Amino acid sequence: MWTQIGMGFLGLCAGGVVASAAVAFLIGLGIIPRYAGITHTADRILLYEDTMMLGALAGNVFYVFHLRIPLGPWGLGAYGLFAGIFLGGWILALAEMADIFPVVARRIKLQHGIPVVVVAIALGKIVGSLWFFYKGW
Repeated sequence: MWTQIGMGFLGLCAGGVVASAAVAFLIGLGIIPRYAGITHTADRILLYEDTMMLGALAGNVFYVFHLRIPLGPWGLGAYGLFAGIFLGGWILALAEMADIFPVVARRIKLQHGIPVVVVAIALGKIVGSLWFFYKGW
């Protein structure tokens, strides 16, 4: 019993370190302030940062203790939708902060149609994810 308690505590601590590093990475890159600037909600940056940290810690608790939320397929679909939006937004914001799009557009001499390219990337990600889950890989 003490071994399980110790392992649970160790798992929470290790997960907390990794989650804190991921949140600090997002905040350090300026992604959260960028989102706040785009949505004109800069007065709530601390709330966004606190919410991200609480979400990361709650994710650790659910993962370590194998907790389940019985919301059925609709809840799973809603979670998948929001998790995908978050991950996609994070990837695009990271790419924007690293100036990936301007560098690639300049290298391939793309002057018009950048929004179409971004939408194509998003649609490709959606189709690839749906194919992945359909095939059960």
